[in-house]
Amino acid sequence: MSARQVLVIDDEENIRELCRLYLEQEGYQVLEAADGLEGLEKARQHRPSLVILDLMLPGRSGLEVVRDLVALDIPVIMLTARTDEVDRILGLELGADDYVTKPFSPRELVARVKAVLRRTERAQAPPRPERLEFPDFTIDLAARVLEVRGQVVDCPPKEFDLLATLAQNPHRVFSREQLLEKVWDYRYYGDLRTVDVHIQRVRKKIEPNPEEPRYIKTVWGVGYRFEPGTPRS
Repeated sequence: MSARQVLVIDDEENIRELCRLYLEQEGYQVLEAADGLEGLEKARQHRPSLVILDLMLPGRSGLEVVRDLVALDIPVIMLTARTDEVDRILGLELGADDYVTKPFSPRELVARVKAVLRRTERAQAPPRPERLEFPDFTIDLAARVLEVRGQVVDCPPKEFDLLATLAQNPHRVFSREQLLEKVWDYRYYGDLRTVDVHIQRVRKKIEPNPEEPRYIKTVWGVGYRFEPGTPRS
């Protein structure tokens, strides 16, 4: 899968360069535009995953650009001055997804990009089954119940979310950083060993032999992946 594209529309070159630097470090492809007309043209041409839009643009009102981007079904994060409360409210009412006030923290902006894309991807994703069944255990996602070999097992929230994330994405390799982001959310900046500790706890609950895990495999130097085995019929 190709990297997701983010379009930055801002008439200040230094702002565009700052956004590009931090977004590319996170693996995004970055497109740039210096005004609203150019930005809309690139949005229509490339259909980016998300647009970062300065509301104070030459030539075309930023709020008009918000409206047009929303009509294209492209998520928008607005960049605004701290005094532009009315414009922020109007932008949100027009359908913008979030805003960041200038001057801003590039790390916060990247975190908000990730959060908006997570929400968008969840909304667009096909419905998932409410129960996942495997040879040794069943996960009831709706009731948040873990049943291992016919017995309900106590599973604290983060352990349950960690197991559910892995089990819903079989064969996919997750880095520890990705699991921290998905399970503990982007506001959590913790020790990566937190993931390892929770993996060990989950293995003790579901694995016939935690020392030789059947389901949650370690991918050395990267993270973990889930191997579902043969599902029950």
